[in-house]
Amino acid sequence: MDGLKLTALDAQDLEILSAHTQDSVVRAGDMQFLPRQQKFILTLSRFDWEHALESGGLKRRRSVLQFARVQAVKVKAIPQGEADVALDLLSFGFEEGQAPSGVIVLNFAGGGTIRLQVECIEAQLADLAAAWAAQSLPIHSEKG
Repeated sequence: MDGLKLTALDAQDLEILSAHTQDSVVRAGDMQFLPRQQKFILTLSRFDWEHALESGGLKRRRSVLQFARVQAVKVKAIPQGEADVALDLLSFGFEEGQAPSGVIVLNFAGGGTIRLQVECIEAQLADLAAAWAAQSLPIHSEKG
């Protein structure tokens, strides 16, 4: 398997993870905050942009995106209690607070956001399985 395994420890690293997870699909029920472990985990179907740009082939991969040292989570415009709702992850980034702490903001299509209050940046992206053929290329509307 030629899957990704990436770690982010600063804002620039986080941008790279964001680029690799752009247009991932995640079910609301596949996101969880584990307060005792200070982790926020998303299991997602990641669109493989690197493969699409290199060969023109459309593929998705089952992946896990994990954020550590998470102290609190705030959710806006994301359905609660509806585990099967599919959400499109567009991007995420870091808003620095009192260094090294801050907020990681995950942006979803339709205006939904998840804000992770973190001690510092510590994130990992790992592909779990082989790729499968995607049905279509993700397209972004200019109206959002």
